Amino acid sequence: MQLHSNILGEGKPFLILHGFLGMSDNWKTLGKKFAGDGFQVHLIDQRNHGKSPHSDDFSYKLMAEDLKEYCESHDLENIILLGHSMGGKTAMLSACKYEGLVEKLIIVDIAPKYYAPHHQQILKGLTALDDAKLTSRGDAEEFLEDYISETGVRLFLLKNLYWKTKEQLALRVNLDSLKDNINNIGESLPGNMTYNGPTLFINGDKSDYITSEDEPLIQEHFPNAEIKPIKNAGHWVHAENMKAFYEAVIRFV
Repeated sequence: MQLHSNILGEGKPFLILHGFLGMSDNWKTLGKKFAGDGFQVHLIDQRNHGKSPHSDDFSYKLMAEDLKEYCESHDLENIILLGHSMGGKTAMLSACKYEGLVEKLIIVDIAPKYYAPHHQQILKGLTALDDAKLTSRGDAEEFLEDYISETGVRLFLLKNLYWKTKEQLALRVNLDSLKDNINNIGESLPGNMTYNGPTLFINGDKSDYITSEDEPLIQEHFPNAEIKPIKNAGHWVHAENMKAFYEAVIRFV
């Protein structure tokens, strides 16, 4: 699958993978900062997200293969790879599966463990929004409020809206496929997989996606992993405390 990306700057390749229901644009501000530090930043839309192709098939195995194909088509090797949440799971599998592809790995607020499905209400709200065929972004936010109370989450999700025609808003994500494959989102990293390269796990101190109980499992899969909590941040740590997040990443790379 030919993934869509936005490439910024010149230098060592630094690839960034967004989370579930996100897109490459979520990382544009940080991408520009990393590009200014001498990296060639690839902001990638994963399958069924952003401007990348849609498919009925959706799994981490496929997303890792998509990433490998992307690197081959752009002649990239020895990359720095960063992934947030779902993107972190893709990044973990890719680093473990494709020896020599990843020089340094950064995983943002996700562990290699299994997570039970927990996005059902969000998907319900987005489905109702899509069916409503609204013609105003303001109306869309008000509509989604009946399903999702957190303002920040609503605004994050509404970034998926685009003008399909001059009068009709639509969602970029492939909702049908994401709903059909929702159980795949929480899959754990296979138990026999390891990556021995330098690895940084970053978590928000207000998030429960990574806990102290997860540290032995992280070390089992990633023996050279460092875990760095970011203060005053939740699951969207890179947006909630961008300054501390940026500093932690730059020190590592």
